[in-house]
Amino acid sequence: MQDLTEGVARFQRDVHPAKAELFAHLAATHRPTTLFISCSDARVVPELLTQSEPGDLFVIRTAGNLVPAYTPGSDGVAASIEYAVAVLGVRDIVVCGHSACGAMTALAENHDLSGAPAIADWLRHADASRARTAAETGTEKVAALVRENVLAQLANLATHPSVARALAENTVTLHGWVYDIPTGAVEDVTAAGRQAALAA
Repeated sequence: MQDLTEGVARFQRDVHPAKAELFAHLAATHRPTTLFISCSDARVVPELLTQSEPGDLFVIRTAGNLVPAYTPGSDGVAASIEYAVAVLGVRDIVVCGHSACGAMTALAENHDLSGAPAIADWLRHADASRARTAAETGTEKVAALVRENVLAQLANLATHPSVARALAENTVTLHGWVYDIPTGAVEDVTAAGRQAALAA
């Protein structure tokens, strides 16, 4: 906790004053251009990865960057998606998976999750991804599952009414990325229907 309180002190002393004009603007304006859905993994920091300023990204983080398909009822992920698309009017939505994802590793290696029933239940949102990579083996299985999972979550995302409307009206574009932690590389797994490295 000491690290966090020292970080707050540095932010208040150095960062906030240097961006005072931006924060004054943001106090009355909330217009992010991108909804960024990533894993909760502490090694994945959307604002750092994209070099975005405060106010640029509307971020949702879930274990395994999973997006449940739309169902009526109370759902924090669905509510956040709807707010970003229907209220804030984001123009782009990125679903970003990453290397060495604990959720995808657990699925690829069939970890025993009987002691973690909430996690096991949540990871069922990756069932389609698992089915698509059932033939994969060895070390490539996790990487394949990470990529397929991004594509599956984009499909789930499109079931949300606000997203479906925006797609029909061509006011939003979906993107699937995979971030490689050790190299910093980012792949766009949706570009032209094939994997393509994002330009540096």
